[in-house]
Amino acid sequence: MGHSGHPPHIYNGMPAKHLGTEGWQKPWSGTNGGSCVEAMKLGDGRVALRQSTDPEGPALIYTTHEFETFLQGAKQGVADFLLASD
Repeated sequence: MGHSGHPPHIYNGMPAKHLGTEGWQKPWSGTNGGSCVEAMKLGDGRVALRQSTDPEGPALIYTTHEFETFLQGAKQGVADFLLASD
């Protein structure tokens, strides 16, 4: 929480711990030993992402439109180049 009990100003790169511990989910976790991306839907519809191995590290904040575009593109395979080995 911010000053006087008000929620903190939410901005890209803010410490993820300032968003609290409740509401984080691991939709992409698997057999990777717990190292995964965690996501939280914020009250204003934006999406926060953090690295599970660094829960107090920076949070990336995306608008609803940005995250919808990312997910649609990922489903269509446009990010597959990130997984391709050279």
